[in-house]
This record gives sequence, structure tokens and C-alpha cells, in this order.
Amino acid sequence: MAAQKKAVVGPLVGAVVQGTNSTRFLVFNSKTADLLSQHQVELTQEFPKEGWVEQDPKEILQSVHECIERTCEKLAELNVDISNVKAIGVSNQRETTVIWDKLTGEPLYNAVVWLDLRTQPTVESLSKKIPGNNNFVKSKTGLPLSTYFSAVKLRWILDNVRQVQKAVEEGRALFGTIDSWLIWSLTGGVNGGVHCTDVTNASRTMLFNIHSLEWDQELCDFFEIPMDILPNVWSSSEIYGLMKAGALEGVPISGCLGDQSAALVGQMCFQEGQAKNTYGTGCFLLYNTGRKCVFSEHGLVTTVAYKLGRDKPVCYALEGSVAIAGAVIRWLRDNLGIIKTSEEIEILAEDVGTSYGCYFVPAFSGLYAPYWEPSARGIICGLTQFTSKNHIAFAALESVCFQTREILDAMNRDCGIPLSHLQVDGGMTNNKILMQLQADILHIPVMKPAMTETTALGAAMAAGAAEGVGVWSLKPEDLSVIIMERFEPQIKATESEIRYATWKKAVMKSMGWATAESESSDPALFSSLPLGFFIVGSMIMLIGARYISGIPY
Repeated sequence: MAAQKKAVVGPLVGAVVQGTNSTRFLVFNSKTADLLSQHQVELTQEFPKEGWVEQDPKEILQSVHECIERTCEKLAELNVDISNVKAIGVSNQRETTVIWDKLTGEPLYNAVVWLDLRTQPTVESLSKKIPGNNNFVKSKTGLPLSTYFSAVKLRWILDNVRQVQKAVEEGRALFGTIDSWLIWSLTGGVNGGVHCTDVTNASRTMLFNIHSLEWDQELCDFFEIPMDILPNVWSSSEIYGLMKAGALEGVPISGCLGDQSAALVGQMCFQEGQAKNTYGTGCFLLYNTGRKCVFSEHGLVTTVAYKLGRDKPVCYALEGSVAIAGAVIRWLRDNLGIIKTSEEIEILAEDVGTSYGCYFVPAFSGLYAPYWEPSARGIICGLTQFTSKNHIAFAALESVCFQTREILDAMNRDCGIPLSHLQVDGGMTNNKILMQLQADILHIPVMKPAMTETTALGAAMAAGAAEGVGVWSLKPEDLSVIIMERFEPQIKATESEIRYATWKKAVMKSMGWATAESESSDPALFSSLPLGFFIVGSMIMLIGARYISGIPY
């Protein structure tokens, strides 16, 4: 019997998308931007103490290997020759901090995730050292001093983990965000692995000067971080090294972008004034400010958007970051048991079509933009005996939309020109109830691409366009036309404003719950609650939640 003929396709580009909840590997046709195949692996998150969030770097790395191998198997089943894969891009959860031993390749501590709150005392201590009239940290990095960013996580690890201290003293320690850990490991690890990051990920560490595009000695001195453990900083699109094992051995890794920058590129927001909002574990609205480094006066951060080549210009963005978006759905599933799968929330919400006056502020990790309020904790308020799990499900979806409204309002004030529509992407955009709610609450159209894997697409575009690869053109005339689904507002602006005003009242009530004393007085008291979830009238609420879920109490 004759061998089955391989399908003829154009050059292919793969993309690793390493997120907080899962890892994926996707393969695109570089000429059409069509998605050919993909594989996904869900990841474990560990909560060893109240407010702590960790992941196993080895599990993350293994999930990448598994996704690549399984995707290649699927391509073979489609009769696609994997030798057509010409490059690989990496996009990743940002800020999450890893330290490993360069001699053994072993992590020296769990990855401290971007959502982690353990560093609040570190933040408070460091903030006292910044002169009131010279916030050099923010002016150099574009970032507020917060538990969110890598420098304070790294400082905590250096202060508290003896194994890491010893490795630093002996010159064995390497630091990186997830992209650095993956690229070093995939390009050989202890056998010549490349220790690098790109400008977008470096800009989230709070050690990187976003003007000079270099690690900053003053910042490293301030956080007491030894510069020799930091990765080399490259552009977002150039060949970093070659895959050293597996089905794609020898393929260059030539694209690297933090996940939100990757989505900006994947949405083709290359013009100043274009913006996108990604709905993942958190929610992230980025506004391209071009080559201008614009500083916010309304609680947004300034960040590097991308630099698509060693000799290409850097572009910047204003960003509004929301800690909890998709994570609230996972919480309803895993902690309250209100739903069995994430998709069920759309059915519950659709059944009632309203929260019936119930408001949910999911401040599990405090509040990020525009408040930057670490003392906030989650609340559900406006409950009556009529409230059911359906109303709570609806309120959870609304909470994502209200948080987006807050950062969009801040962005409009900073930029002076209100957005006429919002481009969206991310896994949650498959929820049509959520997208319609978002249009209603913003009172502008919401535009969703037919192909929602824009984070992966952005990483693939950067990899395929790299010098020495050259299989993906980023010229405007060569970019694929994005087919959009449009959601128009369906409620009156006055109703939208009333609901938004009530939401803001709830936000005010969420603040001031956590203090250093309350969180250290009796940690066992809250050990069963995720990420410091303080509920107004906690015992009544917990009983009510069990009643709503149908669980006997």
C-alpha cells in the first residue's frame, strides 16, 4: 500500500501560550494566519498560606513539552509534515517569578505567581524609602510599588529562602519570569541554555528602565537585587536559540512577548490609539501610545508594548490591570461548587438575565487598577432571600464588566479621546452573555475577532517575522483581515450609569478589610478561604452560599 501523501501547507509557526491556569501550544499557517492544531494542559495552583499563590516550575515546563508533542502528533494525523514548522514564539503569564540553579537545572523555590500577596509587608517597608517628591521607581519603570510585580517577589524569596540565598552566594542562581525559565530550559538548560527575556517581560519586573531599555543599577540597588542573576534583555522578535529536544528539535525560538503584549500584536493594534482588552485569569486593557511613554494620572501603568526586532523601535502602552476576571468563575466552580464546568455560568446567568441587585466585588488579591488598594477583599452584597446561585453567577459576570468599565474610564481620561469601540479577546469572550453585558455597561460596541486565539497569534507573528526566519510579513498590506463579531449596547445609558454607580458603592465597601494585624493575628481562621476572601457577614454568607449551592449545612 502506498504511503499516505503529506498535505502541502505553507510555512508554519508554533506558539507556546503559558498562562496562569493552563499551557497551550498552537500552530498557525504563516501565510493565512489559520490555526491548524493545538493542545492544552490545565495546571495546578498551590495556596500554601492565606494570600500565597504558587506553581511548580517543573510542572509548567513539562506541560510545555507535552503540549508541543501532542500538537505535533495531531499535525501528523492531519498529514501535515512538522518539518514545515519554521519557528516558535513564547507568550507567558507576566511577573510570575522563578529562581533556579544553573548547574542542576532545578528550581530553587516554587514560582511565586503574579497574584500572590505575601509581599505586602515588603511593599510597605520599601515604600517608606521612596522620597515623596521623587518617585524614581515609577518614573523609571512606569509601575506603582505593588505586590503585583517581580522585584518584590524576588526580594521576598532572597530574604526568606536559605536555599536561594546560598545559591546566590555561590553564583549558581538565575532569576527569570516564566519566559526566561522556559527559553533557558528549551534551548538546552544546563547544557548551554540561553538565559534571556524580552523587553515586554523585563518591563514588568520593576528592575527595568523603560526609557533606556536596560536593567537599572539604581533600581537593583533599591531592591537589593544582584544584577548577575538577571537575564539578558532582547527584543520581542529575534532568534534566541534553538529547540534542543523533542519533535521540534532544531527549530528556532524567535518570538517572546508577555501575554498581554502578545494579544495586542495578535489584535494587530499597531497604530497609536488602538486598544484591546483580554479576558483571562485577570483582565488587561492595553492602549497603544506609539513611541511616546505616556504616564497615567488615573491609576494606569505605563509599560512596553513590543519591540519587533533588534533594530526596530520600541512601542509603549498604557495598561489597566484587573487581578480577577476568569479566576472568579474558577472560584465559583472549585470553591463554592455552584457550577461543575466554567461554561455552565453562561446558562445560569441567562436563566435569570439579572443579578437582582446583587453585586460581587472579587477583590481576592486586593484591587489593582485604578485603585491599587491591597487592603480590599472580595464581597458579595445586596443579597435577599430571593437571591439564588443564578443571580450570583450573573453578578460574577457583571463584576468583570464593571472592572473593565473602571479602567476604560481611566484610560479615556488619560488619553483625552474616548474609545469608540472595544476590541476584545481571551477565553471568556466565548461567553455571549458576558460580551453583551460588556457592551451594555460600557455603552459602546464590543468587537470580538472570529479567531479568539490572539495571544498565540501575536507570539507566532513575532516569531515568524524575526530576522533569519522571515516567514511572516508584518507589513500592513500583508496582514490578514480580522473578521469581527459586533455586540451593540441594548440598554439605555441611564440604566448603565445607575448599575455602575451602585457597583462603585460596593467597591468602596470592599476596601480596608485586610490589615497587617488582621492577616497575622490568626491565619488558621481563614485557611479555608481562598486568597483572603472576606465576605460581609461571613458566617451568614457561608451558610447562604452552601444553601444556594444545594449543599446541606
